[in-house]
Amino acid sequence: MSLERDERWFGHPYGLSTLFFTEMWERFSYYGMRALLTLFMTAPVAMGGFGWSIEKAGPIYGLYTAMVYMTALPGGWIADRLIGQRKAVLIGAIIIMSGHISLMFHGIRPFYLGLFLIVIGTGFLKPNISALVGQLYTDDDDRRDSGFSIFYMGINVGAFFSPLVCGFLAQSPRFKQILEGYGIDPAGSWHWGFGAAAIGMALGIVQYLLGPRKLGRFFQYLAIALLIGSFVVMIWLTVTYDGPEVAALTGEQVIVAGTIEAGTILLVFKSLAMLILLGCGILLFRNRQIYYGILGVVLAAALFFSNVGKVEGPVALIDILVALVGMVLLVFPMVYFTRLFLNPEWKDTTRKRLYAIPVFFFAAAIFWSAFEQAGSTLTLFADRFTINTLFGSTFPSSWWQSLNALLIVLLAPAFAWLWIRLARSGREPSSPAKFAVGLFLLGLGFAVLAIGAMFTGDAENSMRVSPMWLFTVYLLHTLGELCLSPVGLSTMTKLAPRKLAGQMMGVWFLAAAMGNFIGGMVAGLFEAFPLPLLFGAVFVTTLVATVAMLLLVKPVRMLMSGVN
Repeated sequence: MSLERDERWFGHPYGLSTLFFTEMWERFSYYGMRALLTLFMTAPVAMGGFGWSIEKAGPIYGLYTAMVYMTALPGGWIADRLIGQRKAVLIGAIIIMSGHISLMFHGIRPFYLGLFLIVIGTGFLKPNISALVGQLYTDDDDRRDSGFSIFYMGINVGAFFSPLVCGFLAQSPRFKQILEGYGIDPAGSWHWGFGAAAIGMALGIVQYLLGPRKLGRFFQYLAIALLIGSFVVMIWLTVTYDGPEVAALTGEQVIVAGTIEAGTILLVFKSLAMLILLGCGILLFRNRQIYYGILGVVLAAALFFSNVGKVEGPVALIDILVALVGMVLLVFPMVYFTRLFLNPEWKDTTRKRLYAIPVFFFAAAIFWSAFEQAGSTLTLFADRFTINTLFGSTFPSSWWQSLNALLIVLLAPAFAWLWIRLARSGREPSSPAKFAVGLFLLGLGFAVLAIGAMFTGDAENSMRVSPMWLFTVYLLHTLGELCLSPVGLSTMTKLAPRKLAGQMMGVWFLAAAMGNFIGGMVAGLFEAFPLPLLFGAVFVTTLVATVAMLLLVKPVRMLMSGVN
């Protein structure tokens, strides 16, 4: 991308338009599929779903959303070292589209294949398209921040429209009637929703190729060939699949398809994780990092006394993958921060600032673990216990997931104005204080939801409640997100030395991955506990995190050593 001052697109480089619309369509595909994923897995077989219990579907949802963020780390590394950001974005987009195409077909193999491809493709695209936006500007270009603001607006535009389109195709009785009128089984409407996500990503690819012609004619032809080839391969993999139909299996039979004796493997995972955590704790103690040392030892002890290694008999391969990813998310941050703290090259001020980073990391992980319930427990609450009507017309439950993006578009300018106004008067809250406010607002949303859940009745006599309950929840969650999310990555990159700026983006993605994974585990409890108790527990957890963050405001500000 050129670094000359280009003002052809609303005063910004013309390349921003290409990246804006590419990211918009990629987020359209992601959030469209995300809006349907939990509903599809838990829908009865007779209605075209897999008929899985939320106990099984929740961890799969958490695993998928966590790995979407985890693959951003190797995706960024491959782009930096091997293929470059521009090629990585295009290759990632093609792989994502292939994944959505796979989800258009009904079956276990195309389902898992589709999720796998979307995870890999997002790892290539997500970190590198943001890097390309940065390359459009010089470091001292005064348009840089506003350029990123425009780019992130594209994310929310895609996130707003996708649940509306994909949700209509997947859930709307009107569209099911249209399918039935043409002799098509209306139970397959889910896959039309997934198909809309595939079309969205395809439009993003076309937009990317038809933007500023900097990819070269040969590479454009190669990309088109890959696009067509991926489509053919996906059709071949799915149409020729002659395995058992989902309709012929119960949810439990489906989820355990492909099992091994897993007790020994899980015991090995647990033992390795325990030893690594214990070693990190001892090293930190020896280097006077007492609090982090205690954390490492406590986690190691908790792992030792857990019953993970007591699993006996056949266990689904997906369950082993869930356990493995959970171990990685538990161990890797401790290993990374241990190495970071023990690096002898840091000066005292730099080292103090680095000590503050884990506080923001774990606070963000807690935040995302609750916030990302939007795609699981909140969606199920909307589908099963909410009156989904607007001005007398019924709408699909997946449409609720558009509300967050709409509220961000409406409220983000007000928050930007508020922070500037407070900064001018010397009253702008510090970064840890903003984190505390964000956590509190998020928890308050779950308190409201817990109260609303009290009016839904029991399992035998369930009732639907007013949509105002969920609207209030989404409003509070969005306010919390605007307090925490824009501040988080900015603060972490400011605290770290300049040469670690790229790593801090990876660490931020890792916090989101950890939060999504934990959120999936929580979602698996949706049917195991009374909803007021479940949502109340999330509220209490975020409230404890809020209090802890408030108590840490002053110590963390001292560690930040002047960084705002």
